[in-house]
Amino acid sequence: MMDLELQQLRHEKWRLGGRPIQTIEQARAFLEDVGFCLMYPQRPALLVPTFIGAFVGSEDRLPEWQHAFKDPRAAQATELMVRLLREKTAFEANLFEENNGFLIAASVFPYFYALTGERNPKQAPRAGSRSAYSALACDAFALIQREGAMSKQKLVDALGGSVSLAALDKALAELWSKLRITRVDYKASEGSVWDLLYRWAPDAVKEGVGLSVPEALSALVSKYLDCVIAVEPAELETFFGKFIARSKVKEAVNALLAARELSFVHVGGKSMVQITPEKVVATPRSATRSS
Repeated sequence: MMDLELQQLRHEKWRLGGRPIQTIEQARAFLEDVGFCLMYPQRPALLVPTFIGAFVGSEDRLPEWQHAFKDPRAAQATELMVRLLREKTAFEANLFEENNGFLIAASVFPYFYALTGERNPKQAPRAGSRSAYSALACDAFALIQREGAMSKQKLVDALGGSVSLAALDKALAELWSKLRITRVDYKASEGSVWDLLYRWAPDAVKEGVGLSVPEALSALVSKYLDCVIAVEPAELETFFGKFIARSKVKEAVNALLAARELSFVHVGGKSMVQITPEKVVATPRSATRSS
């Protein structure tokens, strides 16, 4: 395989060759096909498709999240993405850039939950010197748990006027990074609407809790390779190393290589990992003649 061939295969898979997603059905099919994607490209670049790229049908002049408010294409893509969140065919996680949503297909989401989510999701978080949660995060969780899904503005009002938007954003990010809460809607007048993940998607959370880390990671490595076609081991570790120890990534890859589910392929002089192609069984000529 040559570098150009690999790029063409990715472009086709990521819908960057002039086949933009324009309907909710196409958006569902795209996300199910790739498994997960960033909403916008980021720097340094991450080897993963983007929803805005698939929406536009190209990778040229795509906005990053910092400039998305100036691009009318971003507003249209966001509207389509929010529809996926509402119908629960997609979930959003805070695994990379806080303001750049990472979209995950519903069929794949339990595997991500197994890696990053809480094993006892109904237990309220507690603040403390060794806790990953601040007192404000715990208060926000308790408020959403008691009152139901709430917008950021309503959270500020309910928590008291002394709470700043910046402080609340930080607290929500703490909860979101552990998949305690999730964005379920967006309203122009109020902003993002948040709910407890275990209440919003109980079946997905239950499935994720029941998966082991090696099992989930192996499934995600395979899905990632299906998405990017082939990748150098270092890039594979860079992607998954954002939210799990690289040593565990190496163990998962080695186990899949040993099982021959993955194999190496040379691409432009580089040794890359790919999903092992299915063997084509040749039909003997004698059998063909006799038939």
